[in-house]
Amino acid sequence: MRVREIIRVMTKRVFDICFSVLLIVFLLPFLIIICILVAVKLGRPVFFIQERPGLNGKCFKMVKFRSMNNDIDSKGDLLSNKQRTSKFGQLIRGASLDELPELWNVIKGDMSLVGPRPLKTEYLELYNEHQKRRHDVKPGITGWAQINGRNSASWQQRFDMDVWYVEHQSLWLDITILFKTMKKVISKEGVDHTVDEVAGRFLGNLDD
Repeated sequence: MRVREIIRVMTKRVFDICFSVLLIVFLLPFLIIICILVAVKLGRPVFFIQERPGLNGKCFKMVKFRSMNNDIDSKGDLLSNKQRTSKFGQLIRGASLDELPELWNVIKGDMSLVGPRPLKTEYLELYNEHQKRRHDVKPGITGWAQINGRNSASWQQRFDMDVWYVEHQSLWLDITILFKTMKKVISKEGVDHTVDEVAGRFLGNLDD
C-alpha cells in the first residue's frame, strides 16, 4: 500500500471515529428515548441485528433499531414485513432513525460513515467481478448511491455508483455525501436505505 493510500485510510478512520463519537454523545438522550419507544411500541429486543458483508466480503453483525413487530399468523409464522411494519416503524425508517445504531459499527471498525450500503449476504455469490469491487472499501451508513436517486435506479446503476465511489473516494467526497444526506433527511426527500424492498431482490446478472 502506497504512503498516500495509507494516509487516506488513516485519515478516514480518524474522521469516522471522531464524528461517530461526537454524534453518539450529542444524540444520547434522543437515542435513549428511541430505545424506550421501540420497546413499548414494537417490543423487545430493541435492536435488529443481522449479518452483512463488509470489507473484502467478510461478514459482520450490523445493528439497527428494530422497525417491525413480532406479529404472527394462525400457524405461528411471522407475518410479512409489510404487515409487521407499524406507523411508528414507518416513521423511524422514513427518518432513517433506525440506522443510528450503526454508529457503533463505525466505531468498531465494521463500517464507515460513507461507503456502499451493506446488502444481504446471499447476494455475494451473485456479483460479477465489477460488482464485487464495492467490497474493496468498508460499507457505509450512507453513500454515493444514496444521494443520487437510488430509488429510481436499477441494481446495475447502483452498483456502478458504488464502484464509482470506490475509485474516487476522498475525505472531501465523504463530507459532501454526509452533508447531502443530512439535507435529504431533514427535507424528507427520503434517503431510503432499504434497497431490497425498493428494487426487489437482486437475482444476479441474467445477461452475463
